[in-house]
Amino acid sequence: MNPVPLVAAGALMVGGIAVSHFGMTGHMIGHMTAVAIAAPLLAIGTRGTRYDPAQRWPRLVTPFVMSLVELAIVWSWHLPTVRAMAAHSAAAMLVEQACFLGAGFLLWSAVISRPADARASGVGALLLTSMHMTLLGALIALAPRTLYGMTHGVPEGLTSLQDQQLSGVVMLMIGGVAYLLGALAVLGGLLRQESVKC
Repeated sequence: MNPVPLVAAGALMVGGIAVSHFGMTGHMIGHMTAVAIAAPLLAIGTRGTRYDPAQRWPRLVTPFVMSLVELAIVWSWHLPTVRAMAAHSAAAMLVEQACFLGAGFLLWSAVISRPADARASGVGALLLTSMHMTLLGALIALAPRTLYGMTHGVPEGLTSLQDQQLSGVVMLMIGGVAYLLGALAVLGGLLRQESVKC
């Protein structure tokens, strides 16, 4: 087990929870920190160990299935009533963050723990995830009215709608880009592997 990425993941989760009280933008930074930054670090830190879910349950923890699980979790927690619950309850917010971290960890583990010759499915799963993160971020950013009614902690000088729109941009930038870069990194590894074979 590699402790450096695990410590970094833990520190990022604490930081993400700390900023999540600053309106919808802070909350989205917390979400994206968990699912797109801390989760891959956790997967890297546990890769190949008994704590690696893809090693323990290889038939269940597959890239495509975990991508769909993450899609369901991320979109479910962004339903207005569920989002309102997490915004007004510290316990619900911690459960939400744990769900994001867990879903991200399962997906990243499924992608990076696969044998080198089976990683192509991981590229597709990460691209699918990048697309659904981009779509949800765009829907939040471009909504003509507030979807969540979050008024507490809105950053100074922003209206609730502007805070929501900025949070959508955060999701687009962090969520969409992190998964796209992950897919490109896996694809690059596959191409290098093929060039060595030739």
